[in-house]
Amino acid sequence: MSTQSSIIWPKAYLPGTTDNFVTNEVVISDLTADKIWSLLSDISKWESYYANCRSCTAPSSGPNLKKGDVFKFETFGFPLLECTVEESTAPESGKAARIAWSATLDTGKAEEWVSVYHAWLVEDLAGGRVRLLTQESQKGEPAKQLSGVKPNMMLLGHQDWLEGLVRAARGEKLPKEETNLGKAGMLRY
Repeated sequence: MSTQSSIIWPKAYLPGTTDNFVTNEVVISDLTADKIWSLLSDISKWESYYANCRSCTAPSSGPNLKKGDVFKFETFGFPLLECTVEESTAPESGKAARIAWSATLDTGKAEEWVSVYHAWLVEDLAGGRVRLLTQESQKGEPAKQLSGVKPNMMLLGHQDWLEGLVRAARGEKLPKEETNLGKAGMLRY
């Protein structure tokens, strides 16, 4: 039996200590971690398979996200977020790929302040399978509000991101109206 990898959390974002936390995971066959990584680590591809984002702006170093890079995008109706890549490791034999970023939105109004940490794992499993895990932990009043929305917008949106990644890696596209957020009438863009 093998042990699956887990997210490495900064203490400030430890799940269960923040205002909102969501986890999504899929295990699929007939793809590789390398194929998924090529789409996830390249911000210029996100809008082609994830309907819940827009205005993706690559860092000055280029579209492939590396530790220390700063990029921007809009998601879940938040204003443009400036994100710092905290972790970025491509897949290697026997090791999971990891990418994580943090962002803080500070408008000067306490009720609008929000801080997030979004992390991903992509790992090859035995039997020609790939595991994709994404988790996000959030702090602040907007995070508290988002955690109470039913159906859970963040849970649905991140599932759409996972499913979009898989479809894109297989050369497929899902109309945004057919996504979880689309079906729930919760699309923002």
